Amino acid sequence: MCDEHSMNDMVDSLRRNAGLSRRRFGSLAIGSVVAWSAARAAGAPAVVEAEVDIKTPDGTCDAYFVHPAKGHHPGVLMWPDAGGLRPAFRAMGKRLAEAGYAVLVPNPFYRIRHAMKDDAMPNFNDPAVREQMMTSIRALTATTQVTDANAFVPWLDEQKAVNKRRKMGTMGYCMGGPMTMRTAAALPDRIGAGASFHGGGVATANPDSPHLLVPKMKASFLFAIAANDDANEPNQKVLLREAFDHAGLPAEIEVYAGTKHGWCPPDGAVYDEAQAEKAWARGLALFKQTLA
Repeated sequence: MCDEHSMNDMVDSLRRNAGLSRRRFGSLAIGSVVAWSAARAAGAPAVVEAEVDIKTPDGTCDAYFVHPAKGHHPGVLMWPDAGGLRPAFRAMGKRLAEAGYAVLVPNPFYRIRHAMKDDAMPNFNDPAVREQMMTSIRALTATTQVTDANAFVPWLDEQKAVNKRRKMGTMGYCMGGPMTMRTAAALPDRIGAGASFHGGGVATANPDSPHLLVPKMKASFLFAIAANDDANEPNQKVLLREAFDHAGLPAEIEVYAGTKHGWCPPDGAVYDEAQAEKAWARGLALFKQTLA
């Protein structure tokens, strides 16, 4: 999951909005997501959106499901960052659906709380909000991630919009990076591609490090690493490269110059549009090549 260091990086980035009230910061963030979505809507194919509930061994997960209005398409499981399922991730899921995928974006914190529907990234300037978020994150473990993957992937396969004869993809942001890897390892015959964007804790010295699961995978991967994450943990990319090379699996591993942890979601304080678009394009290229 997103480790303490990576989480603190994201919190520090958000705190650069100091001086903005929660309402003011929220309105600016939501406004940026609306503008980001509108800029990409022209000429986009029609999609079908739905708020869904998925039964898991641990309860009921609220989630967002979006897919092209016609046809059957590869499924993609999109894991949100530490801010959870919110307008920015619904917009990102919709954009991926417009590219031809049936996308499920779950609320990773469903065991504790429902997802935000009309709110922006939580206000980490508030100590109580920050502690609540950290508590939510600490409740997620390697076991819960696999439990959820084993519920969400079959649910996707039951949907008429999903083409079960094509491999499925998974993508994750921040704490979602390790989730993509555990999903690929738990369901190797279904997951054909994974993409981690500024993933936290994808390769560590811990005995449950996600990179140790690479031998169980059959998926090609993309790792888009934030520059400041790489500065803090330069050996992470080395461990990833060694693991994928040893397993004989393709992996594109790149440090994105000038970026800070959390640079991809459009509602983030450190959003970098140019680099986020580059990473998005690389993810689409991977899915197009491998989800056949």
